[in-house]
Parts: sequence; structure tokens; C-alpha cells
Amino acid sequence: MTFSRYPKYRPSGVEWLGQVPAEWVTCPLKRAFRVIRGSTPNTHATEFWDGAIPWVTPADLSRLRSLYIEDSQRKITLAGMKSGGVTLVPKGSVMLSTRAPIGLVAVSGIELCTSQGCRSLVPLREVDATYFAYLLSACSAELNIRGKGTTFLELSGRELAEFKVPVPPKMEQTRIAHFLDRETSKIDALVETQRQLMVLLKEKRQAAISHSVTQGLNPKAPMKDSGVESLGKIPAHWEVGRMTKYLDSVVDYRGRTPEKVDEGVLLLTARNIRDGKIDYAASEELIAPDDCEELMRRGRPNRGDVLFTTEAPVGQAANVDRTDVALAQRVIKFRGRANILSNYFLKYWILGAFCQADIARLATGSTVLGITRNKIGQLRLCLPPYDEQKSIAVFLDRQIDKLDSLTCEINRVIDLLAERRTALIFAAVTGQIDIRDIEERRSAA
Repeated sequence: MTFSRYPKYRPSGVEWLGQVPAEWVTCPLKRAFRVIRGSTPNTHATEFWDGAIPWVTPADLSRLRSLYIEDSQRKITLAGMKSGGVTLVPKGSVMLSTRAPIGLVAVSGIELCTSQGCRSLVPLREVDATYFAYLLSACSAELNIRGKGTTFLELSGRELAEFKVPVPPKMEQTRIAHFLDRETSKIDALVETQRQLMVLLKEKRQAAISHSVTQGLNPKAPMKDSGVESLGKIPAHWEVGRMTKYLDSVVDYRGRTPEKVDEGVLLLTARNIRDGKIDYAASEELIAPDDCEELMRRGRPNRGDVLFTTEAPVGQAANVDRTDVALAQRVIKFRGRANILSNYFLKYWILGAFCQADIARLATGSTVLGITRNKIGQLRLCLPPYDEQKSIAVFLDRQIDKLDSLTCEINRVIDLLAERRTALIFAAVTGQIDIRDIEERRSAA
């Protein structure tokens, strides 16, 4: 779809905004809204909580799948609202998160109140709240620039009230809001379709791994009972045993946490190990070479060794592909016995559904699930002949590469759609495109 421009523009007087349509005005938000700060009732006073009044936080705004909010995860009582600092704002107000993070936006579909992490914009005159919600969502970068703070950025009520925005005539605000509702819903539907495809690819990836490491690649192979109810039948020439029986070494790097430095050796943490691969960009912590040597006395990684995460998250695995690294806590290094257990097969075994269920059964923890070193010996392994292990690993490498390539392409499409959505909103709410004729034709139809 192509869009025309407005016939005439004028300088807005606002640097980030540039020119606006000649009929539009530019003014601070306080001319159109009363800015109200949220608050939190005493969290220790049980009589203030679990009531019927929605109490919106930035977390609630982050979970929204639309621009409108009518509920919250936590609610307060009338006593909690009257306890001080909490204001009930009317339906049609604009909610904006002003800390952690700045810039999440919604329009209230009911009366509600917010925490101090949000500001409510209550209209002082007749405006279209949806237009201003779209406008503020498009201004997220500018709002963040105005945030202040050392531990986290917070946008003050004064800064928000003084923030200058473009204001079209009321009817035009509504037309822009309707246009964006319709066009963004189309984009959102496309994004949701792409996300569903990603879910299917993830399921196909898991199924390929789980089937290959328990059934093999030959569908005609004779089968036998594995002796493990949840595992079922396996190829007749395979065996099942404790995983540690087939390992040459198991090295746990728990101990003193090395001090981080600006120049040194890359420390691989549990954050670096995801979906069978090492993501070096996920954590780029460096430690001093002396600390690296101290850690590596317990077992320097060789190419192919399997890294296994014991928590945060538990049960991820990847093969070492470079040796100029150190290994952190919450990472255990496995090395299969030569010509008995392929490290590359072992990685896929760990990622398969049966081993993941084993890990989940053995993991403990009240807040963070983890598996201790002494429970590693209880993990079971389904073992094909060595040459067959290598064939299975090569087959899965190819299959996973194809599926991961498709996933990367879907992520690229989602990013492009998100950019398109953001650009369209910004262009419409700042008057860079004229959608009046489009909306008039739709109304006439």
C-alpha cells in the first residue's frame, strides 16, 4: 500500500518531530491530559490485597497482546486504594510504564489504578486515547532519553507532562487510530503465523532428536524391550546403562568464582549454552589467565567435549568447538570413552526427550531447578554401536542445520514485520502519511 503526503506542512518546533501537517498543533501532554503517578499499598497489609480493583504494573503491560487493558495480575481492595497515593483512573485513560522499562503503553478499558512504575494520562478534554497510545508507543526512544537514574531509568511525571507531541483535530485522531488498529492487526496476525511456524519447527527438531537417539535411522531394524517402561522398545543390538559407565571423565567446575576483567580469557557460562550450540554473544565475561589456569587444572576442554548445564537452565548441552576458553560454575564437562561413546551422539542424547525427562526427575530446587554432581550418575543412556552413533550425529547435524536455518529466516521475517509496524505507526501519528482519504473511502463503503 502506498500513501500520499499532506498538502502542506509547517515546522513543529520540536527537534525529533520535524515538520507536521499545517492543520496540526504541537503542545505538551499536560495541555490534553492530567498525569497521575501510581503507587503501591503496604505489601504487608493483607487487607489491602486480593480485592477486586485492578492494579496495573509494567509487567502487566508487557504481557498485553493488544493496545487495551482490562485486567491485572494482582488486585487491591478498596481499603488498599484508600491507604494513600493510589488513584482510581477512569476508563479511556492512557497507561504508560515510566520505569523498568520506559515506554510500554495501553488504554484502560475499565476503571483501574497502577503501581509507581506507571503513569496514567487522564484526558482533560475530548481526545482519542487510542491515537495518543499509538503516539506514545512510537515515541519510546524519545521518552527513554528523558529518563534519569543510576540503577534504572525513570521518567518523571514532570518530564512526561512537558513532553511535546503532535495533536491533529479530534476526528483525524480517531481516523488515524482506526487505521492503525486495522493495519497493525494485519501485521500482528502475520507475526503470529510466523511464531506458530517456529513452534512447529521446534517440535519437529525435538522429535527428530528424540526419535533418532532411541530408535536409530533404520526403520526395519529388529527391536527389543529396553527394560525401561518410559523408553519402550529400542533396536535389538543397542544397550541401556548408566551414562557415567560410558564416560572417560566428568569434570565439575564449581568452586571460587573468578573475578571478571576487561582483558583475558572468555568464560563460558550456562547462559552461553543453548539448543545444542554455544552462543558466544550471550555472555562475554572475561577472566584473568591465572584464574583460567586454576580452573583448567581440573580438566581443560578438548574439541568435541560435551558441556552440560546443571542449572539456569538445567539440561542444556553443546560440544566444545574452541579450546581458548574457560568453563564457569553450573557447567559440567563430559568426555565419552574412546571408540565407545561419541561426544556428538552424547550431546543429542542429552537433548532428547528421554534424557530431559530423566534430568527433570532428578532436578531439585525451590526457586531455580538444578541437578547436583552426585545425581549425574543416575542419568541413563541408550547406546548404539560406535559407528552407528557417529552416523546418527551426522544425520542430526544436517537435519538441525536445516531446521535452524528455517527458524533464522522466520526470525528475520518477524523482525521485518516489527520494523514495518513501528515505521507505519510513527508515520501515521506524526503526519508523515495522509490516511484521511483511505478512512473516508472505508466509511463511505
